[in-house]
Amino acid sequence: MTTSTEVLGVQEFADTATGAQALDAAVKVAPVTVLDVRVVNPGKLVVILTGDVASVELSLKAARDVAGARLVDELFLPSVEPAVIAALTGHASAEGWDAMGILETATVTAGIAVADLAVKRADVRVAEIRIDDAMGGRASVRLIGPVGEVEAGMDAGRTYAEERSALVRSVILPNPHEDLRAFLAVQKDGTA
Repeated sequence: MTTSTEVLGVQEFADTATGAQALDAAVKVAPVTVLDVRVVNPGKLVVILTGDVASVELSLKAARDVAGARLVDELFLPSVEPAVIAALTGHASAEGWDAMGILETATVTAGIAVADLAVKRADVRVAEIRIDDAMGGRASVRLIGPVGEVEAGMDAGRTYAEERSALVRSVILPNPHEDLRAFLAVQKDGTA
């Protein structure tokens, strides 16, 4: 099977047992590739899938049917920005930027959606999408670029998150102090 990372499906389940059962249904019903599965506080399971449009849609539906009300959030991006995939896999470039926007969302799914929307609406790069357990089930998206573009990307992301009652906080750091730059744009592998 040829895998396209232009299509992304994300589901967030209220507990790991339901998530495992739903994921089993998702991968059995269509040829999808599991990009990531992780437990985040407080005991939620996040699943990220890719494949062709029809397969990802079918897999998301199968998982949704199994999970029922235990599905916390869901996202289907039939045309995800490559920068989002790079950030999710720890391969984003964080070099050469004037400003950083940090947007935190109540769900991992909303954070991924915010990153995709920001890149589509403004000339920004996604330095990081942090969805590790230390975030308490939330996501932290770091956008970088020129100040005006970061503001535009943050506006788009903030509006999306607010409409879904998922906005935790958003800030823009125009021209942060040089000593902070390496700490603000650290990737999963520890490089800046």
